[in-house]
Amino acid sequence: MSIWSKWLAAVLALALLAPAYAREEDGYDLWLRYRPLAGAERAAMLRHARELVAPAAPSPAVQAALAELRRGVQGMTGRLPLDGKQAKAGAIVLGTPASLPPSLRPTGLEQLGDEGYVIRHRASVTVIAANTDAGLLYGAFAWLRAVGTGLAPDRIDERSAPKLQRRVLNHWDNLDRTVERGYAGESIWDWWALPGVRDARYLDYARANASLGINGTVLNNVNAKPEILTAPWIAKAAALADVLRPYGIRVYLSVRFSTPLELRETATADPLAPEVAAWWRGKADEIYRAIPDFGGFLVKANSEGQPGPQDYRRSHADGANMLAAALAPHGGIVMWRAFVYAAENPVDRAKQAYDEFGPLDGKFAPNVLVQVKNGPIDFQPREPFHPLFGAMPRTPLMLEVQITKEYLGYATHLAYLGPLFEETLQSDTGHAPGLTVARVVQGAQAGGRATGMAGVANIGSSRTWTGSHFDQANWYAFGRLAWDPRGSSRAFAREWAAQTFTRAPGALDDIAAMMMDSREAVVNYMTPLGLHHIMGTGHHHGPAPWVAGLARPEWNPVYYHKADRGGIGFDRTASGSDALAQYAPAIARRHADPATTPDTLLLWFHHLPWDYPMPSGRTLWAELVARYDLGVAQVRALRTRWAALAPFIDARRHAEVAQRLDVQVAEAGWWRDACVAYFQSVSGLPLPAGTQPPAQTLEYYRALRFPYAPGHG
Repeated sequence: MSIWSKWLAAVLALALLAPAYAREEDGYDLWLRYRPLAGAERAAMLRHARELVAPAAPSPAVQAALAELRRGVQGMTGRLPLDGKQAKAGAIVLGTPASLPPSLRPTGLEQLGDEGYVIRHRASVTVIAANTDAGLLYGAFAWLRAVGTGLAPDRIDERSAPKLQRRVLNHWDNLDRTVERGYAGESIWDWWALPGVRDARYLDYARANASLGINGTVLNNVNAKPEILTAPWIAKAAALADVLRPYGIRVYLSVRFSTPLELRETATADPLAPEVAAWWRGKADEIYRAIPDFGGFLVKANSEGQPGPQDYRRSHADGANMLAAALAPHGGIVMWRAFVYAAENPVDRAKQAYDEFGPLDGKFAPNVLVQVKNGPIDFQPREPFHPLFGAMPRTPLMLEVQITKEYLGYATHLAYLGPLFEETLQSDTGHAPGLTVARVVQGAQAGGRATGMAGVANIGSSRTWTGSHFDQANWYAFGRLAWDPRGSSRAFAREWAAQTFTRAPGALDDIAAMMMDSREAVVNYMTPLGLHHIMGTGHHHGPAPWVAGLARPEWNPVYYHKADRGGIGFDRTASGSDALAQYAPAIARRHADPATTPDTLLLWFHHLPWDYPMPSGRTLWAELVARYDLGVAQVRALRTRWAALAPFIDARRHAEVAQRLDVQVAEAGWWRDACVAYFQSVSGLPLPAGTQPPAQTLEYYRALRFPYAPGHG
């Protein structure tokens, strides 16, 4: 046994010594709390989980599965299950077709691929079956999730396989442990202490991700530093890979396109220069010697000042394919981000990615995934789906969503993002019947090629992992939707709440309803009716629709709302930027007319007069104010509902959530008042009858400064 295998075994043993119910409710345990059951539920668990039976000489993945089952059963019953040798009543049997007796072998396993699993209960024996040990690990977590949400052990009958191959967290973690757009403390990676010191927290990170089926992690920021590809840093990444490997998690690295030039090992970074391609081939060989299952590279190029192939008059495909060729012999992939800024000031920032990547369809190597944000701007509280989805049928597109809430109140505001992710995934692209974003991401067009989904992580050194308790749910929803992009965010909200807070039916209903209402509340008090990117510039905290003097037009909020005496909104029809032409004809026709454009996206696509009649019977001005008022009312309602849940939630976590809801109520009012004051100053219109005036003057709101907002750059 290697030193690192011994380390893993020791950590697992220590974890089992402390019963789950002895741990303080500070949020650290996430949805893997395994708190004690009582009465009939405990008795049923004791009957059906007395022993664990596994294949002989279990692999590290099976050992991880067994350790989690022991941890879960002990936490819920107070008793540690025994290690059994054969299937008998009360046993949980883990096995593949090669190890299971014919009587216990489920049919149809061959259809579930390398990561799928079957759980069934027959003749008082629970069978967790899969084609591979990774599938057994996912099946073990699925069984624990089922009992954790209240399903009786003898009623669990589940068959599942991931719809996407690469389910990856993107950490925007810097080498000095700061986290760009991070609101939960320092990076969990203690780079300074690695590789020699491996925090036990890394194992808990692996457990949490494996419980959701997340199978990859990009360790460092997309705004990468060249040092990450030097030998000392590769050794640090290899140490993390050793910890994560038993849980089915591959590590990836963000790389800076000009790394060989900046390290002074080549005279250029031109992707078509032979010496550059040779350098990357050699570097890939070096990485794979240290990390045999390395996943590949994530690249941000020619965007926000990052270097890239366009610096040498080469295309994104030229750059991506050069890197892909270096990784291909090892089975690695390139995730090439489509988030780009043009070098010159654009007519419409929303058009840039489509203009640059659309013409390259079919020109990327087979092991390249183009990673596309959910919307065409930048992770706003609401955006239409990105027009690249469905428009590149010969190129695998990997959906990128932001789990960390850069634009939705940081880790302070309650904003469950499952509905935002689901809204994107269920959007019909219009390029073929039923071709939703989910189907595009699953490879419905570029069949047989790589598939995946990426989420910008909200994880940090905070005891809650994510900076607040409810922000854990966004990590959870991402993982569940990456496993099944057609899943239900409402169902996942209930799953998370049941495992995290309570299974009391009424309380669970209330928590799930709060979660499902929360994102729309944020949209209403921040960016209603399709407004977007009117946050404070740079740090993106709080309202700043008045900012107009920055060097590039698209850095200014006034660029996005275009409010003037005549009206408000960004005209993206044929009479404006014509960004609508990037969508399929049916989508473009629907949104070309404000009468058939959903209210939720009205000002995204149209510049309309303040007196434009809305379906509510109000004018656009009155409707805008009403939506801001509604958002404030909605978040006040969230606070009231949470207060009523005090009998069902432990005191510490209830109080911590309540504090944040108090802040959210205050900041929702700030957003409403500042935006109403500004848009009134621009429109010159009186407030609608019965409307409460802003609490302060516009000058007061404009003078607010936040030089030390967290997570900024």
